[in-house]
Amino acid sequence: MENNNQGLMLMVFFFFFCSMPNFSTQKTFTTIAPNQFMQYGDTLVSAAGMYEAGFFNFGDSQRQYFGIWYKNISPRTIVWVANRNTPTQNSTAMLKLNDQGSLVIVDGSKGIIWSSNISRIVVKSVVQLFDSGNLVLKDANSQNFLWESFDYPGNTFLAGMKLKSNLVTGPYRYLTSWKDPQDPAEGECSYKIDTHGFPQLVTAKGAKVLYRGGSWNGFLFTGVSWQRLRRVLNFSVVVTDKEFSYQYETLNSSINTRLVLDPYGTSQRFQWSDRTQIWEAIYALPADQCDAYDLCGNNSNCNGDIFPICECLEGFVPKSQPEWESSNWSGGCIRKTRLNCLHGDGFLPYTNMKLPDTSTSWYDRSLSLEECKTMCLKNCSCTAYANSDIRDGGSGCLLWFDNIVDMRKHPDQGQDIYIRLASSELDHKKNKRKLKLAGTLAGVVAFIIGLTVLVLITSVYRKKLGYIKKLFLWKHKKEKEYCDLATIFDFSTITIATNNFSVKSKLGEGGFGAVYKGVMVDGQEIAVKRLSKTSAQGTEEFKNEVNLMATLQHRNLVKLLGCSIQQDEKLLIYEFMANRSLDYFIFGLNFLTNEINFS
Repeated sequence: MENNNQGLMLMVFFFFFCSMPNFSTQKTFTTIAPNQFMQYGDTLVSAAGMYEAGFFNFGDSQRQYFGIWYKNISPRTIVWVANRNTPTQNSTAMLKLNDQGSLVIVDGSKGIIWSSNISRIVVKSVVQLFDSGNLVLKDANSQNFLWESFDYPGNTFLAGMKLKSNLVTGPYRYLTSWKDPQDPAEGECSYKIDTHGFPQLVTAKGAKVLYRGGSWNGFLFTGVSWQRLRRVLNFSVVVTDKEFSYQYETLNSSINTRLVLDPYGTSQRFQWSDRTQIWEAIYALPADQCDAYDLCGNNSNCNGDIFPICECLEGFVPKSQPEWESSNWSGGCIRKTRLNCLHGDGFLPYTNMKLPDTSTSWYDRSLSLEECKTMCLKNCSCTAYANSDIRDGGSGCLLWFDNIVDMRKHPDQGQDIYIRLASSELDHKKNKRKLKLAGTLAGVVAFIIGLTVLVLITSVYRKKLGYIKKLFLWKHKKEKEYCDLATIFDFSTITIATNNFSVKSKLGEGGFGAVYKGVMVDGQEIAVKRLSKTSAQGTEEFKNEVNLMATLQHRNLVKLLGCSIQQDEKLLIYEFMANRSLDYFIFGLNFLTNEINFS
């Protein structure tokens, strides 16, 4: 019985061991031919080693995905997943070419869980991963592409990939978010070209628009902050009678960049930094509150540089003043004065704007701006016009009808738009401008008067300042003249050290003045000889004493540290000789003075 149990255990162990993937024989491919297949641990590498593809999981080995990632960037950054909605249910899945030439993923039971689904049978096909990150199935004989991963974007927009929309049926190649960071299945959010009216870039959650990238202006979409982006990227659009496509390329092959749509609808552009070894976010939508779709309601402008950020367009007032004042702007704004199509309306220009929602607009690429204005005036429902292309001075015509929706001040370089107003509103605007101009002129006059007064005051002040400066220079000159070989002490410093030449600090007095003991701020003890203002010692004798004592240095001689002069005050600062008697010290100073003057 025991032998039977041991045999059963060996069989179970053998079956388990044989069913495990063989990780010890991991293979690296540059192409996959009909007689080859890939399993977990195998990789398909692009020619220059930029990207690699293979099976991966999120910690559950029974749920495998086949994806593409950057080969030399850590942690692993997934840019595309084949079977995003149908993970394998065991660890023995494989990727291979089937008999019809299609690329398929099969699980352990040989059931197909994902396929490239090419429309025709190919005798010999081959799979290759390009250095752009594009996984391609092609005819081995003609090299024609039969299928490519770039035609089926996930949540990541790579250089060379195209977002496409049919001008009749709508978007068919666009980004869709993952359900969550650990589940690449198709989420609720999308990033696509909306072809209703004039094509524009939108981010939506289901059918609800979250943010607009704006309409194409010849360089980029009008809602995108593009000053920084166009230094590293080249954006392009191709428009035919049937299709609108959008793509970008890097201006330098060394730039690694990608745009990712996250599960919450935020689109972020990342650029890899070799210096910091991280993905740095260089742009995001939404960038601020004003990027939220229709935040301020109809006929308004959102400006992130002012408070409150929402304001009605000129000639419009809040539909509900109480709600507007409570920062509930969803009701938007309505006209003060109805348009009068027969008696001459006009247009008020707004500059540097993100153009409004173009989903109900009309456009003609052949018209000039003046022709566009005429077209708008002829249609009583037309409420605004602008160029559709800003290149080479502007061309093309865009018309809006009824309400203006989701317009904002552009964060760096926007576009001009002309909003239709009743002529009476334009007259009122002109009067306001005149009043503003009058106020500006009054301000200028007041400024000139104030400036004149300031100049006069400054002139008087400069004269006084000149006198003070001359006095300072004279004092400095005298100090340099008298104390040429000695350190110059600030007079106020000596005054503080001697407690304003107090009686308590006086050591004694001689024929040429008093001697004081002073303690400096740093604790150094000094003796200060303050020459009497009536002293017989003149300027030359003072200079002689300074120069002689500065040059005579002996351990038995009192040491001159410096001097100080303030108007008719002259001070000599000596080292205090604490080990000698005060009388001897004072006698020494006076003796030296007499000897110096005698000589």
